Amino acid sequence: MTNAPDATDFLAATRTFYDTVADDYADHFPDDLSGRPLERALFAAFAELVGAGAAVADLGCGPGRVTAHLAGLGLDAFGVDLSESMLAVARREHPELRYEQGSMLDLALPDGALAGVVSWYSIIHTPVERLPGLLGEFHRVLAPGGHLLLAFQVGDEPLRLERPFGHPVTLDFHRRRPEHVAGLLADAGFRLGSRTVRETDERLGESTPQALLMARKQA
Repeated sequence: MTNAPDATDFLAATRTFYDTVADDYADHFPDDLSGRPLERALFAAFAELVGAGAAVADLGCGPGRVTAHLAGLGLDAFGVDLSESMLAVARREHPELRYEQGSMLDLALPDGALAGVVSWYSIIHTPVERLPGLLGEFHRVLAPGGHLLLAFQVGDEPLRLERPFGHPVTLDFHRRRPEHVAGLLADAGFRLGSRTVRETDERLGESTPQALLMARKQA
């Protein structure tokens, strides 16, 4: 029997999960943005807001496809992820880009180093009590006026994924309410710029609406 991860050790559980499934994940989800025109439009808006050539971190980058999309929009984008196996996929698929191992909760970046931060479905494994600290770290590494783009599934109950692709690992995927995350962003010193909720698209294998939030660190 596989034991569910303890919430106090969610970083280790998340790292183990994605180290285990990385190659299968990359093969099963070959294009994270295919069939998602709204998301691509928001990325284009984000790129225009931060400015051509701006330093942007894709935090929780997984196989690095969002990082590559950001770079294709003219940004100086790099990826950070807990999982070395996911980073191996990213480096193999996009050897021209920079990918680093690290935790979003404790980034090896100086204060105000970035013009933009993207957290694309990467806050979904963080327990709710750790979200203020996580958003505070995003705020710390952004320069005044810098922009943040978040994506997550909408809902109240977590999804527990057990034995993906037949592997003996389990992880909780936390769904969030956009209004709750918006409040936490305000508490962290961000000003919300846009709040988009896209309805469930079963063609994309979705079971919940998707939230896409853009915010700005106040100057």
